[in-house]
Parts: sequence; structure tokens; C-alpha cells
Amino acid sequence: MNTKEAHNSKTAWIPPKERLWVFGAILVSVLFVLWELWGLTHLPSATLHNRRFEQTYKSFGSNARLALFFVLANYVLVFIVKLRIWDQRDRVKKGIVVLLRFAKRWHTPIAIIAIALILLHTVAVFMYGFKFDFNNISGLLALLVLLPVPVSGLFRYKRLDRKWHLRSGLAFAVLFLIHAFL
Repeated sequence: MNTKEAHNSKTAWIPPKERLWVFGAILVSVLFVLWELWGLTHLPSATLHNRRFEQTYKSFGSNARLALFFVLANYVLVFIVKLRIWDQRDRVKKGIVVLLRFAKRWHTPIAIIAIALILLHTVAVFMYGFKFDFNNISGLLALLVLLPVPVSGLFRYKRLDRKWHLRSGLAFAVLFLIHAFL
């Protein structure tokens, strides 16, 4: 075992700097999901097939969409910083780097909250009535592609993911955009 492997096997899965925010986001997400699921399961059945309930599950989806745009901003900002066009505009590049640091800091906690909102959106859609149309199928495909993203994100902390977090995240982003805007 070389020194890099020995160092990787001794470190925790989540770095100490991010641990508090990640566990805080997990706690908030679990409490929010339990609260909302309790509220959803105690609705009368007549309410489940009402237009107002449709707005309920759409609001979960809209909030998840906003959170996912923030999560995906991390990758967009990395791409923008790597462009050579910013070499002449040093002040603009510094501003983008500040935004990138902020996006990287909050990438994981916001992604955890977004996954909770996606879970609530999915449960509410099935409670409302799942129809085999383009919108529901594209959402289900996006959800299936989303499943390996958090797992590969854990492997990303240990540098064991071989870019699977990025690949599955981009595949999810494409399917998510198709589901959200078509």
C-alpha cells in the first residue's frame, strides 16, 4: 500500500470542513421530508385529485429546480474560469472565482436539500396520479439517473469516483432540463 492509499484509507468520507454543513443539510432535509410526508398522507382523498394539489407538487418541483440551478452553477463557473478570455479581464475573473468558491461551499448542502424536494415531488406526483406521458416518463428517467449521483459524490471525496459524479450529474442535468422545460 503506497502512501496515497494509506492516507485515503485513514481519512473520513466527508472532510471536516464540510461535515457540519452536510450533516445539517441532511438533518433539515429528513425533518422537512417527514413533516411534508405526514401532511401529504393526512390529506383527504378528494383533495389529492384537485387542481390545488397539483400546484402543491409543482411547487416542490419548482423549489427543487431553483436548488438544482444553484448546484449546477458550480460546474458552469468552473467552465467559465477555465476559459482563456478572462486572462485580460483580471477583476472579472476574480469576481467569478469568488462566486465559484461560494458555489463550491454550498454545492453539497443545497444538493441534499434538492434531493429531498425531488423526493417529495415524486411522492406527490404518484399520489396525484401517475400518467404515462412524456413529462412523467422524463421525470422518472431523471430520478433514476439521479440515484447514483450522491453515491458517486461520496466516492468523489475520496477521489475514487473516476469522474462518475460528473458524468452521472451531467446526464441527470440533461434529463432534468428536458423534464422541466419540455
